[in-house]
Amino acid sequence: MPFQLKTWKLDQSAGPLRRSLQYALYDWTREMPRSKRIILYVGIVLQGYALYFMVMWAFTLPKWLSSNLLLLPRRPASYVLVFLFFFAGHWIQKGMLTSEFIRKTQLENDQIAARQIQQTLQPQKLEKLPGYELEAFYRPLREVGGDYFDVMEVSANRTLFALADVSGKGMPAALLAANIQALVRSIASVESSPLALANQINKHLSRYTPMDRFATAVLIVLSQDSGELRYVNAGHNAPIVFSSGSATFLEATGPPLGLFADAEYESRTAVLSRGDTLLLFTDGLTDSIQGEHPENRVCDALARNTGQMMANLKSLIDRKFNEDDVTILLVKRM
Repeated sequence: MPFQLKTWKLDQSAGPLRRSLQYALYDWTREMPRSKRIILYVGIVLQGYALYFMVMWAFTLPKWLSSNLLLLPRRPASYVLVFLFFFAGHWIQKGMLTSEFIRKTQLENDQIAARQIQQTLQPQKLEKLPGYELEAFYRPLREVGGDYFDVMEVSANRTLFALADVSGKGMPAALLAANIQALVRSIASVESSPLALANQINKHLSRYTPMDRFATAVLIVLSQDSGELRYVNAGHNAPIVFSSGSATFLEATGPPLGLFADAEYESRTAVLSRGDTLLLFTDGLTDSIQGEHPENRVCDALARNTGQMMANLKSLIDRKFNEDDVTILLVKRM
């Protein structure tokens, strides 16, 4: 998104000159705690007041200005007081900025640790399915993200594909994504039905998460022998079953998880025939595609070169429009 003064937003894709202007105009103190901002502004006022007197003393003023209440008498003690004001303001600013730097460094270390933990929650290596080819791509917008995907065997010849996109970004979204991962893993070990998974996760999130936090999700169980897909789509972007130039969209069968405690979900079926490809993705992919009807461009990328589907999809991501986590999961039946 282009830089706008009204939003005070930094555009990381801008050129060096434009980005320098953004940094100059950006209010970096907005991220400081309120108390620190007030103290910092006091230091700025003190230093500015001292500079004001220094400028006044640099010029020859009419005698009648010497009685102005805003000017200190021209005595040695006044010079000392002005310099004390100047350095007091400097020390206050330096102290506040240093403490903010330390706070940001600690937060950054925490985010790095959180990212390392989150990486362990995502599948590091997709398990091999006889007769199928799996590919995954995950890129969080920040150090940690609110996207979650998983691939796990739930019973003989049956595999669960789970994909979720938590509302919001950063650490709060990552914590909820980790919670969903734990729920999917624990519930799927007992009940592998997508409908049962959706109902139980929805009840848990509705009860134990804030009202403004929810997640769209897709839960699909693949029968490896027949290629049958039994799925529940909880308000998520419709997965695509691509077959010989035609596309079938697995539309939503219920609202997002955690939005309504009494939400009802419907389980539906589809078929992944030989040579077909199943695409699961989060809205970070479509939102990063320039122009109208991004789903059509996604289908075109799937049809362009069936041997390079993932590369084709990744090439659609425009960094200028990328403002969300991006997750892509491809399941191709050989």
